[in-house]
Amino acid sequence: MSQINFNSQNHIGLAIPRISLGIMWIAHAMLKYFVFGLAGTASYFASVGLPGMLAYPVFIIELSGGFALLVGFYGRQFALALSPILLGAAWVHFPNGWVHTSAGGGWEYPIFLSVISLAVWLLGDSVYALRRSTIFTLDA
Repeated sequence: MSQINFNSQNHIGLAIPRISLGIMWIAHAMLKYFVFGLAGTASYFASVGLPGMLAYPVFIIELSGGFALLVGFYGRQFALALSPILLGAAWVHFPNGWVHTSAGGGWEYPIFLSVISLAVWLLGDSVYALRRSTIFTLDA
C-alpha cells in the first residue's frame, strides 16, 4: 500500500471545488433563512409552481449537505445528492434566459454548479476530508 502524499497538487485541486460547493450551499441555506425567511421561501416556491412545503426540507438538505461538503464527510455522495436541487433551480430560472444576471436570474449558475457537483462526485473528496468516500485513487 502506498503512502498518501498530503502535499500533492492533485489532492489540493480536488479539495477546492468540494469546499467551494460546501460554502455555496451553506450561503444559499442562510439566504433562505436570514434574508427571505423560510415562510418567504415557501411562498416563492409556490409562486413558481413547486409545493411551498418543499422549502423546509430543501433548507435542511442545503445546510447539512453544505457542511458535509465543507468538512468532507462523504462529500462525493452529498455532491450527487444535492444535484437535483440545482437542476430544479435551473428549471425555475430557465425562462429567464441563460445569464444569471438576467432579471429573475438565468440558468447558467445552477447548471455550472451541477457540472462542478458531477466533477466532485466523479473525482472524489481528496485526502483533505473528514470521512473520504472516494473510490478512485490518485497517484501522488
